[in-house]
Amino acid sequence: MYIGKRIFDIFIVLIASPFLLTAILTICIFSRILIGPRIFFIQKRPGHNCETFNLYKFRTMNEKTDKNGKLLPDFKRITSFGKFLRSSSLDELPSFLNVLKGEMSLVGPRPLLVDYLDRYNDEQIQRHNIKPGITGWAQVNGRNAIDWNKKFEYDLWYVKNNSFLVDIKVLLLTVKKIFKKEGINKNSEDTMDAFLGNKGKN
Repeated sequence: MYIGKRIFDIFIVLIASPFLLTAILTICIFSRILIGPRIFFIQKRPGHNCETFNLYKFRTMNEKTDKNGKLLPDFKRITSFGKFLRSSSLDELPSFLNVLKGEMSLVGPRPLLVDYLDRYNDEQIQRHNIKPGITGWAQVNGRNAIDWNKKFEYDLWYVKNNSFLVDIKVLLLTVKKIFKKEGINKNSEDTMDAFLGNKGKN
């Protein structure tokens, strides 16, 4: 990572804090009413050097179950408000707490599932050589509309080429894509297909 990246992250978060706090409080109220009492989604994710941390996001799905008590499929549990949060990327706002805690950066490879760690090949695992980000080079070059190999290609490019100017570019492109809703997979109600692994392939 370039010198000053941590300072840059904190500076941007503090500058944006009035908007962030207002948006987070507003979403908390609507989430409580429209989704349920559990407002936040918290999950272990691997970060820098594969060390795990608790990732914070807003929940986008309710907890409805079938007659056997098993959770319904994702597409049946995601709410209209949840779809809005995903398509606008507002579900990511609680992750700014991860940035303040030093577990994430504003820009970097997105933190994926812990289960994926043993599925990466020797090249792909290098995405963990830097802190994960709320947004990244892969997100502004296709987001969920590109396949896993292309996503990792973009992640690795950023690991090798990250700089202050690249981060500025990514943040500006992120804002543009959020407003234009570009690169959102399947109308934003479905999650991306699981990464099954390329271990042994470089």
